Amino acid sequence: MSEKQWVPAESRQRRKLKNMGKKKIVTKTETSESSAGQKSADLTVKKSQKRQVLKGVASVFSSFNNTIISITDTKGEVIAWSSAGSLGFKGARKSTPYAAMQVAKDVFEKARRFGLSEISIAVKGIGPGRESAIRGLAGTGLNISALIDNTPLPHNGVRAKKPRRV
Repeated sequence: MSEKQWVPAESRQRRKLKNMGKKKIVTKTETSESSAGQKSADLTVKKSQKRQVLKGVASVFSSFNNTIISITDTKGEVIAWSSAGSLGFKGARKSTPYAAMQVAKDVFEKARRFGLSEISIAVKGIGPGRESAIRGLAGTGLNISALIDNTPLPHNGVRAKKPRRV
């Protein structure tokens, strides 16, 4: 009998969590057995290699509460991100220009492993960390090819309140 033995749910979940978040590439290779003369499919698992990204887009989102910077490649896949909250700033300190500059330095350190050399910066939001995040990215030595403002603007806004009758 080749039936699988029953395994409790806890150990199944532990097995899932053990490999969670790890990138694996599964390839099929054919091997021939000399004694039986049959071909069997063997699964080999190997780690994915780090890719080289020369050009990227740095998206800066600056709100009144936080500053978030994510660096993507030209396809839009995120290679590095950071925020003031993830660096340990709490409360009102998250929205400061100093926190935004630290976020820019941190996200550059994470993206440096990919060989990034040129970025275009897309800025969204009107928070206090907006300018210093741009200055922090410019101070890292990366070539900045474009600076785009993607702050949403209302074309007509929401419906106005009814006029007050006196």
